[in-house]
Amino acid sequence: MKTSYKKLVEEVTSKNFWNRLIIMLFFEFLLALNYNTFLLPNQIVVGGTSGLAIIVNHFFGIESALFILLFNIVFIILSFFLLGPEETGKSIIGSIMYPLFVSLTTGLGLYLSKVLIFENFLLTIVVTALIYGVCNGFIYKTGFFTGGIDILLKIISKYLKIPRGNASFGTNIFIILIGALVFGINKAAYAIIIIFFNSNLVDKIMLGISNNKTFYIRTHKSDEIKKIIGEMDSGYTVIQTQEKDDKHGEDMIMCVINTSDYYMFNNIIQSIDPNAFIIISDCYEVYGGQRKKKFPFI
Repeated sequence: MKTSYKKLVEEVTSKNFWNRLIIMLFFEFLLALNYNTFLLPNQIVVGGTSGLAIIVNHFFGIESALFILLFNIVFIILSFFLLGPEETGKSIIGSIMYPLFVSLTTGLGLYLSKVLIFENFLLTIVVTALIYGVCNGFIYKTGFFTGGIDILLKIISKYLKIPRGNASFGTNIFIILIGALVFGINKAAYAIIIIFFNSNLVDKIMLGISNNKTFYIRTHKSDEIKKIIGEMDSGYTVIQTQEKDDKHGEDMIMCVINTSDYYMFNNIIQSIDPNAFIIISDCYEVYGGQRKKKFPFI
């Protein structure tokens, strides 16, 4: 009996749930502490909900934790109706806990911001970028999301057919530009350095330096895997293969999957066929054969 995509997602999501949850919460706490220690006091807008919170705090004096919480709640509600309960479930915990951690670490962050003062401000940016990138990398690797802008990017990707990587780039650049207008070009330059470190560290932690991964899958259950790929709104190519001294060839499936879906798809394959032969490699660029559109200016 074939297992449905929904059932497989539930199985993968529940796998090592508590271990992944603890890791996610630990790095979310560090991410919040990094925000209150380095980003907020220095008014460095690196994009995302946290970047918007710094701008709102500057103009209206609204506490960052409150703004992030309200922002996340709005997008959780939108996600429930536009993305469905299963997809929303992966963002709920992170969406609630991150603003809570921001609130809890406010005092400690203020204290550390006065203690951790480096002679060279660029060193401060490097330390901030390393913490920011490592935390995001491990959070994404657990399969959870911090909500907010992540939910917005999923909605844009689904309904406007724009690759999530391009949507993320465009959204963050827009927020950084607003930050540049408010706090100056120097702060924007520091933000870009942090984003650069973050992108590379997240890719390294997620086993790749690209927005996509190429999967080569040799399995006896190719029909089930093809169905899963189709339900993920992606395409595939079937390659005829033949092992040494084997007169009868067997199909190998080649497909390109977004890096953010790496954890889920990889575990689904192994759930369907534990004996599947899988090769995963970085995919730097893909041309043609895609349903999703790119930003017109990229």
